[in-house]
Amino acid sequence: MNVCYILRCADGTLYTGWTNDLEGRLKTHNAGKGGSYTRSRLPVELVYWEAFETKEEAMSREWHLKRLTRQEKLRLIAGAGREEEQDHG
Repeated sequence: MNVCYILRCADGTLYTGWTNDLEGRLKTHNAGKGGSYTRSRLPVELVYWEAFETKEEAMSREWHLKRLTRQEKLRLIAGAGREEEQDHG
């Protein structure tokens, strides 16, 4: 599974990336061995993710998400939580 994800860092900033092993990548980030951006902002928390069939789709989505403003990302994150509540509520 290829995933595009957003992390919330300890300082409140957001980090966007992609991986084919979400659980492993999150552990790597929190071990201080992920991206240099997150290394100094630990711990990080997974706040949003989307799954894709191909690496190219995940990378493309990452590219698009990185161009969103912080406010747009926060709305996306908030909207994802509401969708999950509706699916399970």
